[in-house]
Amino acid sequence: MAEERKAPKLRFPSFTDPWEQRKFSKVFDGLQNNTLSRVELNYESGSVKNVHYGDVLIKFGDYIDASETELPYISDDTKVDKFKNSFLQDGDIIIADTAEDDTVGKCTEIQGSEGLKLLSGLHTIPCRPKKKYGPKFLGYYINSPAYHNQLKPLMQGIKVTSISKTALQDTDMMIPATIEEQSKIGEYLSNLDSLITLHQRKCDQVNTLKKAMLQKMFPKEGETVPEIRFPKFTDPWEQRKLGKIGSTYTGLSGKTKEDFGHGEGKFITYMNVFLNPVADLSRTESVEIDKSQNEVQYGDVFFTTSSETPEEVGMSSVWLENSVNTYLNSFCFGYRPTEDIDPYYLAYMLRSDSIRSKIVYLAQGISRYNISKNKVMEIDIPLPDKEEQKQIGKYFKDLDNLITLHQRKRDELKELKKGLLQQMFV
Repeated sequence: MAEERKAPKLRFPSFTDPWEQRKFSKVFDGLQNNTLSRVELNYESGSVKNVHYGDVLIKFGDYIDASETELPYISDDTKVDKFKNSFLQDGDIIIADTAEDDTVGKCTEIQGSEGLKLLSGLHTIPCRPKKKYGPKFLGYYINSPAYHNQLKPLMQGIKVTSISKTALQDTDMMIPATIEEQSKIGEYLSNLDSLITLHQRKCDQVNTLKKAMLQKMFPKEGETVPEIRFPKFTDPWEQRKLGKIGSTYTGLSGKTKEDFGHGEGKFITYMNVFLNPVADLSRTESVEIDKSQNEVQYGDVFFTTSSETPEEVGMSSVWLENSVNTYLNSFCFGYRPTEDIDPYYLAYMLRSDSIRSKIVYLAQGISRYNISKNKVMEIDIPLPDKEEQKQIGKYFKDLDNLITLHQRKRDELKELKKGLLQQMFV
């Protein structure tokens, strides 16, 4: 570690003292972990809870509030007695000593442990600070690049990577001299994490609402009106076969891989169609202009023709761009309505549960599933009048915009945190 830098690039005002360099072995005492597998744990009952390394790596953040975090119980209390001197308390650090990549060494700090009996489990290195530190500081610091980068040369293994207690002992830690600065850092970063969690939770809530509305705002099989409907609309919906109100066309054909990745044309990728009810212009790729191919038009619908599971075959996406020299990939087919249908209504109706079940029923195959575009054209779809179509389409469009807003804000905050973890530690 460079000796010349004793303070981080980014620091709270009023703190000027140099940070102190200490060996890991001088900061922590070791605790005992158990080696219980997942099958020896349960989420229903027990007297002692367990922190599993898989949760540290994937599920938990830089710290957990043990009083609010779902933790499994140890099923057999008789296996607990020999660990009674290693029950976890606030400020303890749990380090995962094994992973399938260089995330080995990721940790979580324990908070909210009062009144609970907690043990550190399989493939973990539990550590207790020799003295009190600011809440959450050590969790954020050990996971920061400033510290974690030291561990990379110490990792062993190829498919599964591990790090030993012994290797950790000689690593260097740079720590603020005052508990006030430690606490300020921990509080700031935990507030940032709370904002990230808030936007993720809101995103999940809107996704749940959207999923429910896709079930309730379109008629079920054999019915002519949906369960939930906007006020003033009372007329029954029509049922029309796709093939009677539009026609199909093929995606790119006769191309080799050398034709892609360059040129003034664009093509809409399979994943663009698969993931989005409304195809994303930014997720197109380059291809040479070829006037012999079918160009897509505003309002066209795309269907994927194959997938690894029947539940994912025939995913649809609507194109709402006025672009030229734009084509569809060869693993999808296009559909062009010949009647005036609101495109947003079409986008979400085709992803509703009632229509998806009809498409999944058409899937054929064993290891890979395919659908026939001719069979898809025989599907009956529900059509209310145009005004009701517009309101339904707008409703789902607004839900998707809200989901995107929270996703974008969450991602921006994650990037901010990533940058701060690089600049707020030495």
